Amino acid sequence: MTSREKESTGPGAHETSPWRLTLFVMFTAQFLSIVGFAFVLPFIPFYVREIGVTDEKLVPVWAGILLAASSLTMTIFAPIWGWLSDRYGRKLMVERAMFAGAIITMATGMIGDVYQLLFLRLLAGAFTGTIAASIALVSSVLPGTRLGFGLGLMQVAVFLGMSLGPWMGGMIADMIGYRLTFIAGGAILLVGGVLVMLGAEEKFIRPSAASLKRSGTMGMLFAMPGLVSLMVVFLLFHFSINIAIPILPLFIEEVGNLKTQVASTTGLLLGVTGATASISAAAIGYLSDRRGHKQVLIFNLFIASMLWAAHALARNIDQLLVIRILFGFAVGGNLPLMNALVGKLTPKESYGKAYGLTASMTSLGMTLGPLAGGIMASYMGLHWPFVVVSLLLSLVVIPLILSLKTR
Repeated sequence: MTSREKESTGPGAHETSPWRLTLFVMFTAQFLSIVGFAFVLPFIPFYVREIGVTDEKLVPVWAGILLAASSLTMTIFAPIWGWLSDRYGRKLMVERAMFAGAIITMATGMIGDVYQLLFLRLLAGAFTGTIAASIALVSSVLPGTRLGFGLGLMQVAVFLGMSLGPWMGGMIADMIGYRLTFIAGGAILLVGGVLVMLGAEEKFIRPSAASLKRSGTMGMLFAMPGLVSLMVVFLLFHFSINIAIPILPLFIEEVGNLKTQVASTTGLLLGVTGATASISAAAIGYLSDRRGHKQVLIFNLFIASMLWAAHALARNIDQLLVIRILFGFAVGGNLPLMNALVGKLTPKESYGKAYGLTASMTSLGMTLGPLAGGIMASYMGLHWPFVVVSLLLSLVVIPLILSLKTR
């Protein structure tokens, strides 16, 4: 039994540990941060039109570039922030990500052209990253026997935010315009940052020089059995799903033949996906703690790949709504399962670096995916990219089956 398991299963551990309060605070703060960021998701392509991109063929390309830009800088900076969090504390990194996100999101509502928007997206990738920072903090305070459940609950916060954020943001954008909606999203992020600052508890003890020397390099992480394969899974998973992200609003516009209320309809469809994903995330996290994270993840990835292909067959909004509901149930548990596997493979004192590395692989996939999706949509139309997504996602299970030696 590891020291972490002894600590989490000893007499009275669950009653006296502050992990429950910190988990609740982080759940709430994560929800608020995702709502703030997701406010703008339904209308990024339409905001691109408003600030001066009039060539319709360039709209999906610019949407892909803008989504990829923040992911590119996050690929570079996420491991750096993770390395710092192992030395100075994970709570500080969460505060940094949320307050930076608040400032940058508000500023996005004040820009004059697409190049200024691109600059802010690059800054966002460098200085935000609330999900990875929050996961590292929560993982460091959770008992080992509650890792799957706790990370599943954090993913519920993400999906709830992704449900309400696009829906609320789309409705507000249709009523008051895109610029004020960015400012409102930034204000919500600010509230989340204050909540973490005042409510989250982390008993962080700076590691000794010997401990830092022993666990302070990325080479140590790459030497851990199975971790490199898991990084490949993170990269391929996020690359495949992000091919579709920048074109989804345009796809919904085409499938529904919509002329008005496009942002709110997009927000609704994204919202129902987040709602069903929220239901499945905690349940799958709880189940995987008992049945094995790897086996459940492989099954979920296969079902999700089939449902991506089904998107290409949709011919109206009603069909797309049904597909998005089922898709939410399929993907809800994937990320908490992947993060739980990282927690199982990595020692606690290296959580910052490990989750920083997963954030880097995630961001690299999110950099390449939107670029590929925007270019494919420009030349192949809006349906075929979903077929490509399905094929790529089905390949994600290969490194899981062949190399990962854990339940």
